[in-house]
Amino acid sequence: MTGNPAEGARPADAGRAPAPTGAGTAAAVTDAPLLQLHGITKNFGPVQALSGVDLDVLAGQVTALVGDNGAGKSTLIKTVSGIFEPSAGEILWQGRRVHFRSPKDATDAGIATVYQDLALCDNLDIVQNMLLGHEVTRRLLLDEVTMEQTAKKTLSDLRVTTVRNIRQLVGSLSGGQRQAIAVAKAVIQDAKLVIMDEPTAALGVTQTALVLDLIKSLASHGTAVLVISHNLTDVFQVADRLAVLFLGRLVSAGPVSDYDTASAVDLMTTGASYRTLNGGSTVGTVGRPDSVPEG
Repeated sequence: MTGNPAEGARPADAGRAPAPTGAGTAAAVTDAPLLQLHGITKNFGPVQALSGVDLDVLAGQVTALVGDNGAGKSTLIKTVSGIFEPSAGEILWQGRRVHFRSPKDATDAGIATVYQDLALCDNLDIVQNMLLGHEVTRRLLLDEVTMEQTAKKTLSDLRVTTVRNIRQLVGSLSGGQRQAIAVAKAVIQDAKLVIMDEPTAALGVTQTALVLDLIKSLASHGTAVLVISHNLTDVFQVADRLAVLFLGRLVSAGPVSDYDTASAVDLMTTGASYRTLNGGSTVGTVGRPDSVPEG
């Protein structure tokens, strides 16, 4: 159990993945969602940032969470990652109700969040950053050989090939390489769900391609990925599912094939879309008058 014996405390092994049986072996994708949000509401005094959000995130799939500024994306991921506690609703992790009271609770369960600032130490090298707080020791000394081997294998499994020297200072890396190190750090911590906040923001074309390949690699290994992004081109390139927030409400969610750029923009800016796709079907179940949030 966690250190807090209060009601709702989560077993320490909840969310832990079994050790991989071999490099490059993808975990089986099951129909049951890894993460389920039911009726998540978050109030800050009189301000309601989230209202009754229902969302499923599946293992081995990339779910893109999109919305305009102020839609509630950051509040939602901070609620999932244990920074905020929901005012109402419940979080189910691997089918079990959980209550994350801190980011450590979420991390211990297997949820890793990579924010835009990446939380890396520029004055430390790649190995030191990837294993910071999880160093391997032998006879009270750092086992540098094992740590290097672990770092190399993790980067190799993720198909990160642009890093030539794992003893290079992180401060000297490009934006895409830094993003890769931050994600590799989450993988080393046995994350089953990796949340990425605007992973391609301010990156060039080459570095963006590196990050998108990394996201695909994570999903191919059975890891669930929740990507928050304003870049719809990137979203449609990597996402399996799309979820759209508008003024704190989830107005649409479904397979990315049910949407196009125009309908996604409609949903992000107005909360509804009446457009039809090439096949003639209306986008998901949106476009109904009751799907548009009040105010």
